[in-house]
Amino acid sequence: MLTEHTFDPQPIESSPIGNGGRVGRGTLLRLTQVGIFRPLKIRDFALLWTGMTVSLVGDGIYTVAIAWQVYELSNAPTALAVVGAAWMVPQVLLLLVGGAISDRVDRRQVMMLSDAIRGAAVATMGVLAVTGALELWHVVCLVAVYGVGTALFTPAFSAMVPQIVPAELLLQANSLGQFVRPLAVRFLGPAAGGALIAAFGPGAAFLTDAGSFAASATAILLMRTRPEPAAARRSLARDVREGLSFVRSQPWLWGTLVAVTIAMLFFLGPVYVLMPYVVKNSLGGGADGLGLVFAAGGAGAIVASLVLGQRTLPRRPITALYVAWALSAFSLVGYALATELWHAMAVSFVSVAALTWGGVLWSTVLQRLVPGGMLGRVSSIDWLLSFGLAPLSYALTGPVADAIGAEDTLLQAGAISGCVLLGFLLFLPGIRRVERHEPRLSAAWAEPSTQRAGSS
Repeated sequence: MLTEHTFDPQPIESSPIGNGGRVGRGTLLRLTQVGIFRPLKIRDFALLWTGMTVSLVGDGIYTVAIAWQVYELSNAPTALAVVGAAWMVPQVLLLLVGGAISDRVDRRQVMMLSDAIRGAAVATMGVLAVTGALELWHVVCLVAVYGVGTALFTPAFSAMVPQIVPAELLLQANSLGQFVRPLAVRFLGPAAGGALIAAFGPGAAFLTDAGSFAASATAILLMRTRPEPAAARRSLARDVREGLSFVRSQPWLWGTLVAVTIAMLFFLGPVYVLMPYVVKNSLGGGADGLGLVFAAGGAGAIVASLVLGQRTLPRRPITALYVAWALSAFSLVGYALATELWHAMAVSFVSVAALTWGGVLWSTVLQRLVPGGMLGRVSSIDWLLSFGLAPLSYALTGPVADAIGAEDTLLQAGAISGCVLLGFLLFLPGIRRVERHEPRLSAAWAEPSTQRAGSS
């Protein structure tokens, strides 16, 4: 089999969260009858999702707190750029190692270790901030430690979901994750972070975020899923090479990763650097206007995940995700052509909705087609290639925009990134061939969980 599951069909009413140790049969059970919430009937997934949700709210708090704290210490954009690089570099360097580790040991332990590392780093930052001892070099070092924890968590979490959720509910489980992310990171977390900073300062916000990691680790600890006994392991380097070899052997996989890597080189810098510039300088919007544009994107992500969570996997899921990603890439053209703030809001809504739609489908395709014992490594390669060129994209965007203008940069970057995605879809046969011949991408495909359990 291409997936391995230790599916625990324990219903949610025996989950030890809420209502004095039990989730009642009232509102939550009615909620789980809705398509996107059906995976919450599975005890282990309910725990994993609860911990993730609390942690994501903490991420939203952290996003506001770190920016505010850095500008208090050094009121220069360069300082925040250095902090951002310190967070990203360890992930780029260690993601492949994190993926190999997640395929070797209990993924629960990897995620709890990650939560402990990130929680300790943020807690130390909070204590130093509260006591007035925090300096910029402290922030840089601690954010780098935070990045190490993220490199461990990301592939382990991606590989854990299909281990506890049956194949027929993977689309809903992934949609649910994308539903809660913008709600927590874009709305609830920043609102709570702003209130905490206004009342008690950034240190309190950091300490609250550290508490969210403790809550996440506790939820993961309570999960019952355990890994199967592992075969004799070789070196981490050999495991990483094995993961790279598997990717190279699958045209649909390496083709998509190459397409996304090239597209993101042209997309990430322009959307995050030039879209705010256009809102401020071409559309006359202030900070509140930029906030509305970002909020519209968050609303698009929520709507897309809710709609997709009510559906089955499309007959041509890879074609569908490529078209969605291309639509998101072409949205850069929309930002360049916008003449009113509401135009940018509409473009943001469609762009992030399409990006979310494609991301949910891609996660589901990976979880159905990649062997369970390889999924952590493949997920780490996916993350590495998708965002590994982000620093280069940011570095190139400014000079190119200075040379040809922000609007022309957005126009050309959007056209190139969108055409790259459609070009790979149309002209690399192996990408579409797999969805025509692979039964695991059929909406009707679903093994009985008793057959999946313990399979490899």
